[in-house]
Amino acid sequence: MPRVPLSWLGEHVELPAGLTAEQLAADLVRVGLEEEAVHAAAVTGPLVVGRVVERTPEPQKNGKTINWCRVDVGADHNEVLEDGSRAPRGIVCGAHNFDVGDHVVVALPGAVLPGPFPIASRKTYGHVSDGMICSARELGLGEDHAGIIVLSELGIDAPVGADARELLGLGEEVLEINVTPDRGYCFSMRGVAREYAHSTGAAFTDPALPEPLDVRPAGFAVEIDDHAPIHGVPGADRFVAQVVRGVRANDPSPAWLQRRLQQAGMRPISLAVDVTNYVMLDLGQPLHAYDLATLHAPIVVRRARAGERLRTLDDQVRALDPQDLLIADSPDGRGSRPVGLAAVMGGGDTEVGPTTTDVLVEAAHFDPVTVARSARRHKLPSEAAKRFERGVDPRLARVAVARVVELLTEHGGGTADDALTDVDRTSVPAAITLDLDLPGRLVGVPYTHDEVRSVLLEIGCTVEDLPEGGALVTPPSWRPDLAVPVDLVEEVARLRGYDSIPSVVPPAPAGLGLTWEQRARRAVADSLAESGLVEVLSYPFVGEDQVETLGLPADDERRRAVRLVNPLSDAQPLLRTNLLVTLLDTARRNVARGTADVCVYEVGLVTLPVAGSGAAPTLPGAVRPSDDELAAIDAAVPPQPRHVAGVLAGRVEPAGLWGAGRRADHGDAIAAAQRAALVVGTPLRVVADPDRAPWHPGRCARLETADGLVVGWAGELHPNVVAAHDLPARSAAFELDLDVLLAAAPRDAFQARGISTFPAAKEDVALVVPVEVPAADVLAAVRAGAVASPAGDVVEDVRLFDEYVGEQVPAGHRSLAFALRLRAADRTLTAAETAAVRDAVVAEASARFGATLRA
Repeated sequence: MPRVPLSWLGEHVELPAGLTAEQLAADLVRVGLEEEAVHAAAVTGPLVVGRVVERTPEPQKNGKTINWCRVDVGADHNEVLEDGSRAPRGIVCGAHNFDVGDHVVVALPGAVLPGPFPIASRKTYGHVSDGMICSARELGLGEDHAGIIVLSELGIDAPVGADARELLGLGEEVLEINVTPDRGYCFSMRGVAREYAHSTGAAFTDPALPEPLDVRPAGFAVEIDDHAPIHGVPGADRFVAQVVRGVRANDPSPAWLQRRLQQAGMRPISLAVDVTNYVMLDLGQPLHAYDLATLHAPIVVRRARAGERLRTLDDQVRALDPQDLLIADSPDGRGSRPVGLAAVMGGGDTEVGPTTTDVLVEAAHFDPVTVARSARRHKLPSEAAKRFERGVDPRLARVAVARVVELLTEHGGGTADDALTDVDRTSVPAAITLDLDLPGRLVGVPYTHDEVRSVLLEIGCTVEDLPEGGALVTPPSWRPDLAVPVDLVEEVARLRGYDSIPSVVPPAPAGLGLTWEQRARRAVADSLAESGLVEVLSYPFVGEDQVETLGLPADDERRRAVRLVNPLSDAQPLLRTNLLVTLLDTARRNVARGTADVCVYEVGLVTLPVAGSGAAPTLPGAVRPSDDELAAIDAAVPPQPRHVAGVLAGRVEPAGLWGAGRRADHGDAIAAAQRAALVVGTPLRVVADPDRAPWHPGRCARLETADGLVVGWAGELHPNVVAAHDLPARSAAFELDLDVLLAAAPRDAFQARGISTFPAAKEDVALVVPVEVPAADVLAAVRAGAVASPAGDVVEDVRLFDEYVGEQVPAGHRSLAFALRLRAADRTLTAAETAAVRDAVVAEASARFGATLRA
């Protein structure tokens, strides 16, 4: 986000006296530039210029030598003696790069330096130090901590007692703004100043005018040779270069320039680098400085060749892609050596260094699509790329080079060559035919034709009335975002004020409401929330280490995941194939933060790649794909079913005076999954499944519909999975394919049923069955027998409430006790009818499993 120091902005547009950053933000938001932050003054309180009048070195017992100094800080700030006279302040200082007579920067008691670091009088080394003599680092001006700022070394001549905050630009607020992608020209003081003028009517002076048009002798040879343009647009259409000789390129830049870079959020490096950065921030044109001694003519702007590599300024060697646009020179032939990744980052072989005396200054205009792709491909979001990918004014290049050359010769000595290279293949922006009534029709405000023309002229367009009506509008060179009539309509609405557009709430059209699937998904989520689970939302990106913690077999289909080409994090490049992989991580994070009892669920998409489906084609930018290309993309997109999953860890019933509470177990996970299925009318059958990770082999259930369609799994998690996620012991989980569940559900599942007004009857049945018979199968038999009884469908609820293995049952058997709740819709059940239900239950269980009624 660009940062805007008010004093810098005031060089291009007239600012009222006393303007604050808050008021500037309010003015800019009217034209669509939103405030991101207001950065307060770097230093508050008294910071003044002082003159050292005494300096006495005093060795200390620890081997360190400090200086006891007397510093004259001006009549208004010097120490007041008992007789009313004033004397220089006494200050202890540990640095040694200054002497008597030097003018320094002094922070007086009450000042607050960056940190924050408040200054006060304090006793140290046997003296009362009444302030602090400041270094650049202590003031936030650089990294030099040991060296005191000596103003004469910075070329600053200021009287004793002068306000050093104003002198060094430390008392100024800085506004940081948010710029939308279509307003790239606002990544400069020039662009922001123009928008402030639009908002307030203040006088604006364009620093890029007049554009130099004089004819100069040809300079350093440059060729643009792009034989593989992306989407039919050449990678570069202008390249301007000029040589400055005998310049002290590696000297520090002047203090005022360093401070402006720091206010804008950039670190000063050297004169050549700082000047190019400063002009970029001021005008919006990125530039680059080369050590001329390392270059070989001609420079060639071309696409990368297969296998080429480049060492960039960050000292990284990068493998280049054939779509990358390069700056290359010619030590072994025409354009044989890459020396820079065009518009993204320069190369290390030609950078300006300590021995540089001759500099080639370059400013060019590059294709935004090419720049954006290279920056993302190499993960280099540089300041230059940020501007080029949003569009740079093609008429700026020569202006910017002239400004850099001027600053280099002024502050670094040297002489600029009269020769100048300007390879210019730019074209004027395409004219747009505009119906002058269109803004009023689209915006709903009756703009007059004169208002529309006035706004377009104000933003820099040329407007030519057409004989048949309407106007031919040519956008200015700095507005590449203006391409079609609606772009011009937006400008009219923006500059005439969004607040003038009336708010008209459209009437809600009559419709059918939510679809059946939407209502069903919401019912599932509501049922889980009513069961005590909390809904969460996790990112679908995972790493291979997360998949490993699930303990999936090597051939498990859930290991085959889509890998992202450009992931948000290199540690998580895969799209999840199940919900538990991210839901378990969410549970782990909550437990790690002190929430020991966690019951969470999530409804979300998973991505299941199909083997052999192929990759999506790479398409050119800025053009609409063909129908065949869109079909190929659609065919390559893997299925993304919607799942629902839950994790239950710790207690589901809290401990208290009533007892120790109850820990979540596999039964809770199975019950939660069954309840979610029941609300959409699809009861699930529970089948033991000993071979499904990440669940415990002996406590995992496969959940099926009555037709045998597998919907999901539930049960206790494997101990290794629990340990890998630092969860409480015996944690449980479930995961269902929600799309499969809804496909199997009857569409009348949400029809309300009448409530019987007759009393319920209760019957308990204890059945002795072999231990290998699953309890779920016995429960299904109990339900089937009850429904088939002579009393009819009077079963309201069937619940397993007890299991017994012991002396009272035969060896190899167990007793399962079920509670039946019976109720008829039209009568009170008789004792004979309830007995008939019990007999039918026993008969059905006996027929299926040889069950007997426990005595």
